Amino acid sequence: MVRRVPYLLPLRSALHPADAVPSTQALPRGGRIAVVQPLPGIGDMIWHLPHISAIARAVGRPVTLVTKPGSAADQLLSAEPSVGDILWMRRDRRRQLVADLRARNFDAVVLLHHSRTLAAAAALAGIPARYGYGFGLQRLFLNRAPYLAAADLPLHPYMQASAWLDAAGIVARDPEPVLPVPATAIAAIQARLGDRRPVAIGIASSEPAKQWGAERFAALIAAAGFSRAILIGGAAEAALAAEIVQRVNRPIDTAIAWPLAEVAALLARSQFYIGNDTGLANIAAAVGTRAFVLFGATPPFDHAKKIVPIVPATGVDRVVGMANITPSQVLARLAAPVAET
Repeated sequence: MVRRVPYLLPLRSALHPADAVPSTQALPRGGRIAVVQPLPGIGDMIWHLPHISAIARAVGRPVTLVTKPGSAADQLLSAEPSVGDILWMRRDRRRQLVADLRARNFDAVVLLHHSRTLAAAAALAGIPARYGYGFGLQRLFLNRAPYLAAADLPLHPYMQASAWLDAAGIVARDPEPVLPVPATAIAAIQARLGDRRPVAIGIASSEPAKQWGAERFAALIAAAGFSRAILIGGAAEAALAAEIVQRVNRPIDTAIAWPLAEVAALLARSQFYIGNDTGLANIAAAVGTRAFVLFGATPPFDHAKKIVPIVPATGVDRVVGMANITPSQVLARLAAPVAET
């Protein structure tokens, strides 16, 4: 049996603070601000758009976004006015990050994450004002409240960022992600499609557990009889797209490995999106398109009114959840009324 040592409990509480701390000092107005969003996916970046834009409005100027290349932020946010520039961070170049942060001479940094390593990098870079969630040891490297309570650590990253904004007194103009689409991408899609509005079929997947598969996608397309459908995915989905087209046995358009700005424009022009729980679904909702999303392996969460979750009748399951969503279930959901918002 492990016994607690009473005189060590105050030290443990000091090193792992559990209580929230209210805001004490606002972000410097007009200052050079770095916003760190280290989660690597496209969906992760979309989730944080309301928070990034709210921080930029609070300081009165665009921010520098510090993120990973996997977020594709350079393509995704090319028309986003709240982001002035992007500083890439890479796991194998942590020392370089400190040097890059120091060279930019930031007035403040906001960490939209619980990483104590990134907080330490900001401190080593000499950034004067360091804001963040303040979970556990991260607080040792921060010097500006607010800090969230330890009870907020299990929250979804979108909800953590929203909780921090609330604690900091920063109001998000729109709590839902809104993604502006570059005019050049809109023109490119107009040239490709003319006046046609396709049904967007999102076949991309960040992991095998979230992939619905060629057989079920083909069965859905064949049964639905979409007059114009387009398969959307990255280079990794080229073979999957070819298999779906072969199974349907009729011509189907594909948008494989298109530039993300053009994908966003395509989704904005689509009748609706139907497909896997992936970055494409989040882009669709962020450009204002209804997204019917297959949540078989992971539970949905409420961050965008345009997302309509489709969950197996048997419940979410990482092993068999996607297989338990049937094409007939999807067709029934497509036919059912959706409350307009």
